Amino acid sequence: MAEPPPPVRGLREALEAHLQGLGIQALSVEHPEVFTVEEMMPYVQHLNGAHSKNLFLKDKKKKSFWLVTVLHDRQINLNDLAKKLGIGSGNLRFADEAAMLDKLKVGQGCATPLALFCDQGNVNFVLDAGFLEGGHDRIYFHPMTNAATMGLHPDDFLKFLKSTAHEPIIVHFDESHK
Repeated sequence: MAEPPPPVRGLREALEAHLQGLGIQALSVEHPEVFTVEEMMPYVQHLNGAHSKNLFLKDKKKKSFWLVTVLHDRQINLNDLAKKLGIGSGNLRFADEAAMLDKLKVGQGCATPLALFCDQGNVNFVLDAGFLEGGHDRIYFHPMTNAATMGLHPDDFLKFLKSTAHEPIIVHFDESHK
């Protein structure tokens, strides 16, 4: 189980210390605050690797939370995703910001799998297989803030996930949904 989350102030520094403790070197790029992938891409498109889009979801009955990380240009149908996850069509909804703040300690526009080090095992993590099968040099996420982007080598990202006790649910998405 992951350690208790650090205080809300200094979360990025806590993340960087966590990564450093794992021997993971990350590449960080500062940019203006962004709230969508479309806003972010002009600042990071020069970075070689795979960029992410992150969705924080809950099931209809609010019994479980899901962080879904996909390649930035994927179109996601929540009904299809729910079927793939065995939840049942129509049961996935976007979770509210209060739930994301409670579980991941980040707000709107900052959803990131790097926040899983704050979660106490309550969030299921779904990862697009394209991150691991694409031969990417780095994969990019927000580092607890939407005013920066952080790149990790795929193996280092998996090492990070293991340190948080979050086993990713790897999902293959149909290329036609890009």
